[in-house]
Amino acid sequence: MPRQLAAEAAAHLGGIDILIDNAGSQTLVPDGALAMTDADWLADLNACLLSAVRLDREVLPGMIAAGKGAIVHIGSNAARLPRPAALAYAAAKAALATYSKGLASQVGRHNVRVNLVSPGLIETAAFAARIRVLADQAGTGLDTARRDFISSFNIPLGRPGTADDVAALVTFLVSPAASYLTGTNHVIDGGLLPTV
Repeated sequence: MPRQLAAEAAAHLGGIDILIDNAGSQTLVPDGALAMTDADWLADLNACLLSAVRLDREVLPGMIAAGKGAIVHIGSNAARLPRPAALAYAAAKAALATYSKGLASQVGRHNVRVNLVSPGLIETAAFAARIRVLADQAGTGLDTARRDFISSFNIPLGRPGTADDVAALVTFLVSPAASYLTGTNHVIDGGLLPTV
């Protein structure tokens, strides 16, 4: 599938010089790591790490041959702030961060840049679905479930981010304005994670 996708995109666009790897899924196991099966771990590793590795493998030769390119992997601040019910997801995103840094070191000499964007709580379709589940479980309305869920994160800016917030950062990272940035992890989480 990655080979066909990359080939069709390259044929349609006349080559690929920007790639945003924004794939992933999160397996939630309420009882935590000891209850996670091999299938749970492999599902998250496949979706959150290996999907990027496979697509990069198809796209990078063309970027290297062209002597330019920008790749942005979408990680998660879960890599640094893992929750027990989603430990496989957090571990896969941590592996993506390591992979991104290593890949940036390898392909930088070809003028190909690789950066990671690590969003925190972002309002997406998955966010909305999670709020519906929490509202059903607690027997509350959606507004109450949303407020309680957001407050549990204690985000300094007091709100979740939006897809547009993340898109603006990604747009910057693939632009000429970021031509000297590679191998970096850009956290966009409203100030949730402490700096290290």
